Amino acid sequence: MPTHTFARYDLRTTDPDAARRFYAATLGLDFDAPAAGGELATLAVWPLHEQARARGAPAHWLGNVGVADVDATVPRLVALGSEPLGPVLRPPGGIPFVMLRDPLGAVMAIREGARTPEHSPVAWHQLHTKDVDRAWAFYAELFGWSLTGTAEMPDLEGGHRMFAWEPGGKTVGSMANTGRWPGVHVHWLFYFSVANLDDAIAKVRANGGNPQSAVVLPNGDRIARCEDPQGAAFGLLQRA
Repeated sequence: MPTHTFARYDLRTTDPDAARRFYAATLGLDFDAPAAGGELATLAVWPLHEQARARGAPAHWLGNVGVADVDATVPRLVALGSEPLGPVLRPPGGIPFVMLRDPLGAVMAIREGARTPEHSPVAWHQLHTKDVDRAWAFYAELFGWSLTGTAEMPDLEGGHRMFAWEPGGKTVGSMANTGRWPGVHVHWLFYFSVANLDDAIAKVRANGGNPQSAVVLPNGDRIARCEDPQGAAFGLLQRA
């Protein structure tokens, strides 16, 4: 199983209790449930730090990429143009991790020893960026992710760069210059798998979230971008 993958997803929000209720009711998500084999929880929810809120940071999902050694990885991050958002955090009895911005400004984290869960609730990882060439070079160099193809679009320079965690692996996400579009900021957007997109959209709306209209992709998959009641962006994905 590849090492350098998004292996944990933290929801940093203004109301953790309300967020737990929302995601349980809409997607059946169980925050802090241990992964198989006693590994770290795949999902967690945390209060959005007061300093982050003071700087205008909205509620958001934070993806954690697993690495073997956080301290050894940070200098590589900096050398490739990343900006750590503070020191390496070492919770008592916990796992070292550090939050950072990639060279184009997307926030993420690296976490020591985090491994890909066998059954991840996240079905797709989409990077909205402003320089897909530079973004792809960063992630491929740092984590060894592999290009699986490019979906060309007439109104999108560079198209969608599709990637796998490792050579020969299945496609797990894409990167594109969509961060240049009006109203779209640079960020990682995580899509949760649903069996019926229309039902999931209805549940998001009924529980106080803000879903956008469904979009049908060329391969027949259907997606919808949403915000939870606290404003954190996430996506829904129904496979064809």
